[in-house]
Amino acid sequence: MDHYAVFGKPISQSKSPLIHSLFATQTKQSLEYTRVEPAINGFDSAIIQFFADGGKGANITAPFKLAAFEFASNRSDRATISGAVNTLKKCADGSIFGDNTDGPGLVQDLLRLSIPLKNKRILILGAGGAARGVLQPLMAQQPALLMVANRTPSKATLLASLIPSDNLTACGFNELNSAGSSFDLIINSTSASLTAELPAVEPSVIAAAKYVYDMSYGDKPTVFMQHAANLGLTNVYDGLGMLVGQAAESFFIWRGVRPMVEPVIQALREKL
Repeated sequence: MDHYAVFGKPISQSKSPLIHSLFATQTKQSLEYTRVEPAINGFDSAIIQFFADGGKGANITAPFKLAAFEFASNRSDRATISGAVNTLKKCADGSIFGDNTDGPGLVQDLLRLSIPLKNKRILILGAGGAARGVLQPLMAQQPALLMVANRTPSKATLLASLIPSDNLTACGFNELNSAGSSFDLIINSTSASLTAELPAVEPSVIAAAKYVYDMSYGDKPTVFMQHAANLGLTNVYDGLGMLVGQAAESFFIWRGVRPMVEPVIQALREKL
């Protein structure tokens, strides 16, 4: 039986074992999927041992995505742009392939929700690792504009510089507030929802959007989602589908089979 695992610290809360178990049952794949929690400085030794023991692939979560990036023998273009790896696969020649499936997971979920991306104006709030991980796949959808806004404008500018393009721009939250620009889709990639806070963006910017998506999720709408709903938006979504979508992309990389995400999203939603 092929062995896979998710590496992180802490890791007990990870839904990856359940997700991949459901994928395996659905696609009739025989595999074992476990959790591994290395010491903070112990990722390399843990992942080396995992593959030495016959492991076929691994998911990587905080705080080891950068270490996984360095560990990979070769990487996908989207992993290179994101500077982080969340999926490792042992290849037939013994090399370790690194990828970042967050962006494909997000795009897959947006399209599942029938949110149009091509030729649309998209705003990403935040310029951290979450935003960086989805930049290239979003740009591949050919939006009319992809704007990165951050509390610290220089971080947004640095992020936008990773993919030089006339339709990829950056600004600070304050500049965004005064610009009066309207967007088809606003994606919250900040960690504000995890602390029940809101990004420092004028309500008028949010209210003018057609769709709002928060990468965070929970057993009830996030503060950002509630804020958007209070401003009158009806197309408001959380990131649970992105979580399942990025896992589905990992599963495809490992097994060559693309599972259906909808039943797994529903199963997880019932357990929140």
